[in-house]
Amino acid sequence: MNTYERIFGSGPRGALIGTILFVIIFLLEDIVKLPKIVDNSIVRFTVFFIFSFVGIIILCWSLKSLPVNQRGKSLITTGAYHYFRHPLYAAFSTFINIGVSFLLNNWIYIVWTVTLFPVWALNVKQEEALMRDQFGNEYEDYCKQTWRFFPKITR
Repeated sequence: MNTYERIFGSGPRGALIGTILFVIIFLLEDIVKLPKIVDNSIVRFTVFFIFSFVGIIILCWSLKSLPVNQRGKSLITTGAYHYFRHPLYAAFSTFINIGVSFLLNNWIYIVWTVTLFPVWALNVKQEEALMRDQFGNEYEDYCKQTWRFFPKITR
């Protein structure tokens, strides 16, 4: 595992793909003409705030749980990593993107959010293979106990 892979993992590639898909969806919004998600702007902003806030909390928690100098050197299974295999990616794909979809208030952004889950699942395959090579059975056991992007509350 080289230094770049150890520190950044699949993040930059996934962020680039997600951004490209967002731009495509943004350009298609007027063409596809899907309806608004909600008409009530208070509900819309409340959902945006709650999901984004939770996403930012998970993002900060994941950065605190796995400092840069520990990435790829030891298998961290505590903190945010106790509940998610990829909490940093989950913060965006599961929470922040849903909040953004409500803020932009069109079902096409929900399509974008849902589309990102298989994209990210494919994107992290290489990162997970590197982790399997680095940590072997310990990582396999960890994978059985946690989900990629959704919190596994019961273990």
